[in-house]
Amino acid sequence: MIKALIFDFDGLILETEWPIYQSWKELFESYDCLLTFEKWQTTIGTMPPPFDPFDLLEEQLGYPLDREEIAPNRLARELEIIATQTLMPGVQTYLNEAKRLGLKIGLASSSDCDWVIGHLEQHNLVGFFDCINARDDVKLTKPDPALYLSTLACLDVSADQAIALEDSAHGVTAAKSAGLYCVAVPTEMTRSMSFDHADLVLDSLESLPLEDLIRNFA
Repeated sequence: MIKALIFDFDGLILETEWPIYQSWKELFESYDCLLTFEKWQTTIGTMPPPFDPFDLLEEQLGYPLDREEIAPNRLARELEIIATQTLMPGVQTYLNEAKRLGLKIGLASSSDCDWVIGHLEQHNLVGFFDCINARDDVKLTKPDPALYLSTLACLDVSADQAIALEDSAHGVTAAKSAGLYCVAVPTEMTRSMSFDHADLVLDSLESLPLEDLIRNFA
């Protein structure tokens, strides 16, 4: 019997991954350097990232940059793009339906807690969640299962009583390692990843009503 849904955040609830990449890509291009999508894709769904973009940019340039001067403008551009994003398709409906069905709702994100909660507040979503776990709450983030294990404990449900919703391969690995049934909802940023380890892959949450998902699980 399903008692809970556990959402990822970046790319699953709100498309923040493309704006982050775009802002860094624009910075690289301003120096006639290249940040490939393939390189950036390795960072999606895990924190800290496997490389420092500033290190990579300085390596291509061959000289150090004034990071303290550059970083605020890069971040401002990232937030400017994110501000134009709406919730991913089907997210609001899933949250509404989960509440109507009496399910517990959790969130497990590799991003910082302030980042996640700040964006949830902007979209009036915080009140939907019974438990929010982020990077600050665990020693290891995805693909390690710690975020999902801590969220299950917080919700007081077992792994076989919850469904995880993810958009990245790292996220699916974390959910499956914690013993959850995991639904992958790839975005344009993650669509080329392998999701063979997911239990179900959807084009969007709009493509399968929550009650049908639960019925299929049973």
